[in-house]
Amino acid sequence: MTDNTDTIVALATPNGVGAIAVIRLSGPDAITIANSVFKGKDLSKQASHTIHFGSIVDGNLILDEVLVSLFIGPRSYTRENVVEISCHASGYIIESIIKLFIKKGARSAKPGEYTLRAFLNGQLDLSQAEAVADLIASNSKASQQVALQQLRGGFSTQLQMLREQLVNFASLIELELDFAEEDVEFANRDQLKKLIHEITKIVGRLIQSFELGNAIKNGVNTVIAGRPNAGKSTLLNALLNEERAIVSHIPGTTRDTIEEVLNIQGINFRLIDTAGIREATDAIEQIGVQRTMEKISQSALLIYVFDAAEITIEELNNDIASLQKPGITMLVVANKADLLNPEQLSALPHTDRAIIISAKEKRHIDELKHKIYSSAVKDQLSGDETLVTNIRHLEALQKTEEALVRVLGGIDGSITSDFLSMDIKQGLHYLGEITGVVTTDDLLENIFSKFCIGK
Repeated sequence: MTDNTDTIVALATPNGVGAIAVIRLSGPDAITIANSVFKGKDLSKQASHTIHFGSIVDGNLILDEVLVSLFIGPRSYTRENVVEISCHASGYIIESIIKLFIKKGARSAKPGEYTLRAFLNGQLDLSQAEAVADLIASNSKASQQVALQQLRGGFSTQLQMLREQLVNFASLIELELDFAEEDVEFANRDQLKKLIHEITKIVGRLIQSFELGNAIKNGVNTVIAGRPNAGKSTLLNALLNEERAIVSHIPGTTRDTIEEVLNIQGINFRLIDTAGIREATDAIEQIGVQRTMEKISQSALLIYVFDAAEITIEELNNDIASLQKPGITMLVVANKADLLNPEQLSALPHTDRAIIISAKEKRHIDELKHKIYSSAVKDQLSGDETLVTNIRHLEALQKTEEALVRVLGGIDGSITSDFLSMDIKQGLHYLGEITGVVTTDDLLENIFSKFCIGK
């Protein structure tokens, strides 16, 4: 665990050429250290949340003209005294100012140490602290909204309510242990059973939300697959609205996978254009086909494209049957509709998972995008929906669910209060791990080491 009593310093903005850089100090001596090298107003006499113009000086040498922002604890991100210096983004100036602060008594901050201090000082719980990293890493509107909701405590509030109700019953059962010889029940078993059912239902819903939450956070692996010359690369270009893949009438043009990101209504889909699936004619094509099958097995969404003017119904059904895998959603896309007559069009599959397009003429591409989006979201996304996006939270919820199932089994089996108490405590422990009510130094080190320095 890091020392939480000293003053830390780091660059809070990215390295590189730019107009402005922000250097952040946090700790009990932040204002004193900044004031000792600031030529301007006496910072020790200024109010919190004020900005002051002046110079940073090292003896008689002026390092830069700066703006100094003051945040007096506990009214700051870390609940400590925080000073932020906005200077010019010269690498030399930044390094000189940070070295000066270290010479005056600060030390370099470790990755995530500011947010760690915010957690240790009670400004954020652990799930909110993790949401800070998710917010910084968000690359779509949906991932930004989910991270922001968690940062504001939506997830934490729901878990805290569940935990408080369990704590009340755990306390009553603990009380029963003090009167074990008298064989009394302070915790009504029917009420406890009803509560466990309610909590299990909520925990189960949170567990199920991980599929969507993970898709929003990390994007959806989406493979475009089919036979050679089905129009896969043309479809990729149409979806992206740019000439990303080489298109040719020669079968087998795509020998390796091509990956691009398509954002649909705030969710990123990682589109992977693959080599055509057929009996390979050479070693290179064989490798391409193998990679196609590997990508399909790793995908969450498979867009199977076929040449509607060439393939037979039997071939189509065989392809679909061979490519369909458990846990993978498949969309069936009939391409080259511009070459078909009305009778041929009517013979094509018409289901919720099928669509008829012309990638070359960009017909029904918007409808396909809608199907791609709805296949991932499945009407689960709303403004106030709590979604689990963190694998650590998922595992803790799964362990909570297992403990609650044991509680229900114990009630039905009329087990003694001490064993019932143990299972409830386990459920409380795993719920507490999510928000940081229960934690260890190793866990904190693992979480905050992944943050960027300066946050």
